[in-house]
Order: sequence, then C-alpha cells, then structure tokens
Amino acid sequence: MRVLLIYCHPRPDSFSAALRDAALAALTTAEHAVETRDLYAEQFDAALSCAERGAYFDAGQHAPDIADHVAALRRAEAVLLVYPTWWFGMPALLKGWLDRVWLPGVAFQLGPPPKIMLPLLTNLRRIGIVTTYGMPIWMLWWVGWPDRRVVRHGLKPLCARGCRIDWIGLTGMDKDDPARRRRFLEKVRRNLGRWR
Repeated sequence: MRVLLIYCHPRPDSFSAALRDAALAALTTAEHAVETRDLYAEQFDAALSCAERGAYFDAGQHAPDIADHVAALRRAEAVLLVYPTWWFGMPALLKGWLDRVWLPGVAFQLGPPPKIMLPLLTNLRRIGIVTTYGMPIWMLWWVGWPDRRVVRHGLKPLCARGCRIDWIGLTGMDKDDPARRRRFLEKVRRNLGRWR
C-alpha cells in the first residue's frame, strides 16, 4: 500500500519524532511504500492567503507551492497523520495543511444544489492517526474530542467508501512515565504493522 505519512512537530527530539520513527519502521517492515512529509522541516506555509481564499472554489487554481503535496495525496492509498494534540486539536501547521491541500478539486467537489460535497480522494482507503494528549481521556469525551471529529466527519467522507480510521492515541501525557511511553511505541509498531 502507498502510505503518505504527514508528520507535524517542531522539535526533532520530541516523543512525536519517536512515534514517527516507530510508525515508519512498522510500515516499511510490512512492505508498504511510505512517503514522509515533515511539515516543520519543510517550512510548509500553513497560511491560506487572500488570493488563495478568493480562488478557493475554482478547481485547478491552486498555489504552486502545494502542487507536490497535492500529487502526494493523490498517489497515496492511505494517509497517516502523526502529531501532538494541543488545545484539544491538531497543531496549527497541520490544520493549515488540511486547509491548503484538501481543497475543492482535490479532496472534493461541490455537487448540484443543495451543494453536497462529492468525494474526490477515493484512492484513500485508510486514515491513520498517531497522537498524544496531555489531558486524561474523560476530558476528551467532555469537550467532544475535536480532532477525532475533524477526521471522522470531515476527512473520511472525502475518501473511498468504507475508508477505515485507525486511531492510536496516548492520553495523560502530562503525567506520563517512560515505561508507559515505551509500551505506546510498541502499540504503534504493532498496530501499523498489521495494515494491509
């Protein structure tokens, strides 16, 4: 399977970097073709410009600096997002990647009235999330689990029918210990190693 791994954390020495490396190793060992994009290392511009917003619904009128990201998304059969959850959601840079790359004409098209979104990323049959949360799981349920809602109700409908979501999250990072982190790394390796 062709997997697009999107990594989003500013520090190369972070636990998120260790998660990225574990994910990459597991997918490679399982003989998947993995294309990794490090949004911070690439200095991806997350800001949707005035001109981009003005041409947002003009399919094919996309900024030249995202062309390779669009091509990677269209090549992939699965997307794996590796990021820390901050303020109950994805880092701003990752949200900006969604804003600028999952565009009309790329991820969806607007159908006839009542203007329903028709999926265009039918090449994607799997979405994976590897993330960490500082808060305990009860707080995620209490606030409505915002990042999970974005993926389940925003991204998944733009993909292939029956697209699977694999959510691998570690809660309670603020009170975490090294042994628990090691177990979570192993869980990431085990779960992604079973992708088919």
